[in-house]
Amino acid sequence: MDTKFIRNFSIIAHIDHGKSTLADRLLEATNTLSDREMSEQFLDNMDLEKERGITIKAQAVRLTYNANDGNTYYLNLIDTPGHVDFSYEVSRSLASCDGTILVVDASQGVEAQTLANVYMAINNDLEIIPVLNKIDLPHADIKRAQYEIEEIIGIDASSANQVSAKTGLGIDELLETIIEKVPAPTGDKSNPLQALIFDSWFDSYQGVIILVRVVEGNINIKDKIYFKHSNEAYEVIKLGINSPFYTEVKELGAGEVGMIICGIKTIRDIKIGDTIVHSNMKDTPDLKGFLECKPMVFCGIFPVESTDYELLKESLEKLALNDSSFTYEAETSEALGFGFRCGFLGVLHMNIVQERLEREFEMDLISTAPSCHYYITTTKGENFYIDNPALLPDISLVEAISEPIVEISIHVPNEFVGKVIKLCEERRGIQKELRYITTERVQVIYDLPLSEMVFDFYDILKGITKGYASMDYEYSEYQEADLVKLDILLNGEKVDALSFICHRFVAQRKGRVLVQKLQKLIGRQQYDIAVQAAVGSKILARETIKALRKNVLAKCYGGDISRKRKLLEKQKRGKKRMKMVGSVEVPQSAFLAVLKVDD
Repeated sequence: MDTKFIRNFSIIAHIDHGKSTLADRLLEATNTLSDREMSEQFLDNMDLEKERGITIKAQAVRLTYNANDGNTYYLNLIDTPGHVDFSYEVSRSLASCDGTILVVDASQGVEAQTLANVYMAINNDLEIIPVLNKIDLPHADIKRAQYEIEEIIGIDASSANQVSAKTGLGIDELLETIIEKVPAPTGDKSNPLQALIFDSWFDSYQGVIILVRVVEGNINIKDKIYFKHSNEAYEVIKLGINSPFYTEVKELGAGEVGMIICGIKTIRDIKIGDTIVHSNMKDTPDLKGFLECKPMVFCGIFPVESTDYELLKESLEKLALNDSSFTYEAETSEALGFGFRCGFLGVLHMNIVQERLEREFEMDLISTAPSCHYYITTTKGENFYIDNPALLPDISLVEAISEPIVEISIHVPNEFVGKVIKLCEERRGIQKELRYITTERVQVIYDLPLSEMVFDFYDILKGITKGYASMDYEYSEYQEADLVKLDILLNGEKVDALSFICHRFVAQRKGRVLVQKLQKLIGRQQYDIAVQAAVGSKILARETIKALRKNVLAKCYGGDISRKRKLLEKQKRGKKRMKMVGSVEVPQSAFLAVLKVDD
């Protein structure tokens, strides 16, 4: 295939600006799907995506378009997520493209993630095509949206395509703009093979399926290919493209996007961002891969049944192949047994991974409260990072604890600025800038401890602004703070999975709220259970879960009082023995209570 007839592009936007609907219209306009095959948000093929109305996984599809110049073009489209927690999916997609469509909702204007995504596209040196969507809405303000694109982003939007992804208005003109403005790939089929792996997933029958962008050279069936990172060679069994259903092809040439199947069963051999070359030309230079993503939020994931540990390990391996932005390592908890410490890009990312494990792999899981990385300096001069509160040394040995700070940018209508500032101040934020983008919209920029953001900050922000606020954040630095570890004790025994690190100023309040919640959530036993919150050896709060009482006097119909006392004393001694050997079962709802101590 001649590269001058290939166009590789992605769609980027803030969440809910209409990316997936626009992708649907492009599929329809190029007759890629029949009316019978078409469904809303076709490329969002996960149940979770359709239920939540968000894109989680970037999806690649090939469109065939007969342009007005009489030529047939092959358009490789990648629909990307819009939420900040899935920005790594966006960065990988952009590295595989030559241009991008920047979708802006004409009724909402430029929002936080619009900026973050467009800066990624600029860093990848891509051709950016601004598109104003939802122009058919009664409250759409095209002039204001054009002004914001030019003023905030710095891209000329005077001739931006105006479309309605819902009705299909302006889609044909957009396709012609893509042909005209997105540059053709520069690769050559005669050069040595260089292919970039930008996605992969596991199939029970075919093994690992690898999605690649061929930058130089070409791949044929039965070719011997070499993976530079894993230092392994395989023979190509099948080649395919998504159009939008799996279609086998005989070769993939320079500029094309497609799938390679080699029957690989060893999941660890595949790394996203790796370069594939021919096995007889192993010295071919590597392609520039992707930056290693750094997890921001950590939590423990444990199987409800300890016998499911190996199944959980296999499930995490397969899921990590499909979503390389989360990390995991083995962990042991005294309360929960064997499990894994997992790192995620954000709280939504954490929730999605847990739901995918439960749905796709039919796992029953218990997860601990999310935390972040802390930098510890001990009195002996040692320095190290921890991502689990249970790993914090005794407080008498800790010289200082530093926490990660993120720079958070919130776009919000003018009327909600006061509430947003109050929320940020309550979460120990430091204001950096307050910028009026227009007379109605304000950009609020704060430095905020990540630990104050990982629980429920985004949900509260959406609530107090009636859903109008949009948010983006990026890691800034570590800062020293007066932090302590809050332990929860049941009958004097620490439950490591319920511990968390917080600021000393709020430790007593959070401890009191948490023990009150745990008192209601933990089931009653045959003996009293003391629920305590402590910092070091100092108890900050206590509640008692009263014992279930069996009426041992029911069989006494009168008689001497000493007989009744004898029975009660016997019951008391039995409860005391039971308390010494009994164990308290902690339900999953108790671990979730840690997330809601600010309610």
